[in-house]
Amino acid sequence: MEDTPASLWRIAVPSLTLSYLPVVACAAAGQVLASTPELTRSIYLPLVRNDFSPLGQVNDFLYQLQNLDLTAIGDSAYDLVVMDYAADGDEATEFSAAQIEALKHSSGGEKIVLAYMSIGEAEEYRFYWQTGWRPGNPAWLDEENAEWPGNYKVRYWDPDWQAIIFGYTGRLLDAGFDGAYLDLVDTYEYYAGQGRTTAAQEMADFVAAIRAHARARDSDFYIVAQNGADLVERVPAYLNDVDGIGHESVYYGGDGQPTPPDETAWVEQYLDMFKGGGKLVLTIDYATTQDRVDDAYAKSQAQGYVPFCTGRELDRLTINPGHEPD
Repeated sequence: MEDTPASLWRIAVPSLTLSYLPVVACAAAGQVLASTPELTRSIYLPLVRNDFSPLGQVNDFLYQLQNLDLTAIGDSAYDLVVMDYAADGDEATEFSAAQIEALKHSSGGEKIVLAYMSIGEAEEYRFYWQTGWRPGNPAWLDEENAEWPGNYKVRYWDPDWQAIIFGYTGRLLDAGFDGAYLDLVDTYEYYAGQGRTTAAQEMADFVAAIRAHARARDSDFYIVAQNGADLVERVPAYLNDVDGIGHESVYYGGDGQPTPPDETAWVEQYLDMFKGGGKLVLTIDYATTQDRVDDAYAKSQAQGYVPFCTGRELDRLTINPGHEPD
């Protein structure tokens, strides 16, 4: 799909998409004076978004972190790929700049390629992990995630952890990725629950710092966050520091079962804020039966989001029948 925003697009006329922005008042038709999250479902004015930007043209995507076959992915027609930066997640199997460049300009069509990066947990198999580390040593390393052995919560506001992530971002830039897909943004909820009143602001600040660090080298580098959608309400400026958001289990959870309607509505109200702000919104649902896949795609697309359904392990190149990338 793109290498640089200015060089590879071959579309003569941009499409325009109507989305909506909550407003307090307007002095003249179409003039928005202020917006507030609490008015999300009350007063709206249409906001015209120019979809001529590379991310604005994305209408399908692949999310795969394991068993990556770059040739097979390149042969697919997906507009955007979210993948690990290494075949096995470690330093020894990092993909080269030549491999990523070939994927971006592959036979299936131009692709935006984002690298997964966890910023709210540390992972034992990553390049930065040191023998002997345990919770409390280093000071930023917190308890192990019981559901994902080998992953540890981190005190993400700690400068030493942030320095590791800045170095990680540098590796993504060296490899030529178009951007980073930031996971565990919602770790702030864990620390807020422990009484850290600054947790949300510190996460928003961290994301902003990652973006600034990356864009000092590549002014077109994308930042797409995963989950933690309500951070946009807690810290409204956060919307300006991401180019999009991906959210898991909006319609179907990790067990393949339908997400309760009240939970879906809760998430959608925040995803609509990103959409209204002109950001790319991706939904990832763990539905595998045809009827549930069809349902997840229909609901996501009706909201103006870009859907994808796959297995929870994220270990295969999924192309859902009836929803093939184009």
